[in-house]
Amino acid sequence: MSTTRSSPPGHRGHHEDGLSTRLARRLRAAALDPRPLTVAAFRRLLLAQAASYVGTMVTAVTVPVQVYALSHSSLQVGLTGLAGLLPIVVFGLYGGVVADRVDRRLLYLSASGATWLITLALLAQALADLRSVPFIIVLVSGQAASFAMASAACGAIIPRIVPPGMIPAANTLYFTVGNFGQVAGPLCAGILLALPGGFAWAYGVDAVLFTLLLYSAYRLPAVRPIETPSPRGGFRSVWDGLRFIGARPVLWTSFALDIAAMVLAMPTALFPQVADSRFHGGVGLLYASIAIGSLAAGLCSGWIAKVRRQGIALAVAVAGWAAAVGLAGTMSSLWGTVALLACAGAADLVSAVYRETILQTYAPDSMRGRLQGVFTVVVAGGPRLGDLRAGAMAATMGLGLAWSGSAFVCLALVMATAVLVRPFRRYDAGSPQLETPVPVSRPGGRG
Repeated sequence: MSTTRSSPPGHRGHHEDGLSTRLARRLRAAALDPRPLTVAAFRRLLLAQAASYVGTMVTAVTVPVQVYALSHSSLQVGLTGLAGLLPIVVFGLYGGVVADRVDRRLLYLSASGATWLITLALLAQALADLRSVPFIIVLVSGQAASFAMASAACGAIIPRIVPPGMIPAANTLYFTVGNFGQVAGPLCAGILLALPGGFAWAYGVDAVLFTLLLYSAYRLPAVRPIETPSPRGGFRSVWDGLRFIGARPVLWTSFALDIAAMVLAMPTALFPQVADSRFHGGVGLLYASIAIGSLAAGLCSGWIAKVRRQGIALAVAVAGWAAAVGLAGTMSSLWGTVALLACAGAADLVSAVYRETILQTYAPDSMRGRLQGVFTVVVAGGPRLGDLRAGAMAATMGLGLAWSGSAFVCLALVMATAVLVRPFRRYDAGSPQLETPVPVSRPGGRG
């Protein structure tokens, strides 16, 4: 006679129901957190950003294609990208100062309006067939300046319109729609540029989509300074913001890790060479792979807001980016490289959310504009320096060192920094700040 005990009737079904309930609960916890969408102002802003970012990426692809079609010179294409660096640095830093002194809604609306007008100018030159590369470069520089001003304002607006507990989820949604644009925009550009008069179609689509952003900016509530702005203006206020960062290891370490990731482990400038020499094609897939990984991570990001040790989480994410990029450079298979770059993109999404969240919650509102300006400079300028570093190393030291060697150096630096900078390692988003505030110099002071 068997000694195995049979389960009571209905026990197995009850057990399976409980298991499915727990599984469903875990899946809901891992999914993208939609709570910030209940805030009407943020919902309008996010939807408009999603549409406008597709248009922005359409233009980002169209400009170098048009410049190359006019000049047949990769050098002039490179100069087009470089032309945006100085305006981003200057107007990103100064835009942060302005954002701490005026109604951020008005600054965001004005800067976005300037970007839209420049897009219309790009459309006009395409319709008129001006065929002037210098004119396009001037427009790109102006667009970079207005973008930097708008970004400094927008990043400082989000923590004012979203409850504090939803800030990580709001940043995750914001970066996720950006990654959607990075995937959808180039695909749309490829379709539009294949049409007769493709340059005009591309710029026209960007201009139409950008009107949604203007509408969302117009509908924002007033976001005036909470405290009376300091009369110190111009670059003295920029210096105050930089001193504020330099006196707080949690902040300057987060910036340092991002700079290391972008300068030492950004492989995009090497994609054309790798596609040609190693895979004999697939350059479009390489360019899309990082954004695809970021988009997938954003859709499974419900856990991000639950992490309190955000310093360690940021370091782990940047280390994951560097490791995945380094390993991708050793692959002989296109699909293996794409898979690892997608993993790097997922890690990049996580690091971006924590970096932005630390910046928005660690600093007082009176400093958020200036810090967001620095953030814009780092995020937009870092990849340009990374492209320069990668191209120079590939030309002098070979592809392997330019891609994987530099990425593994980045990994070592990130790990060492996380261990050595104790305030950053111990930072807990759920506890009071661990550092003693260092006062910003007041008018008439010597500092």
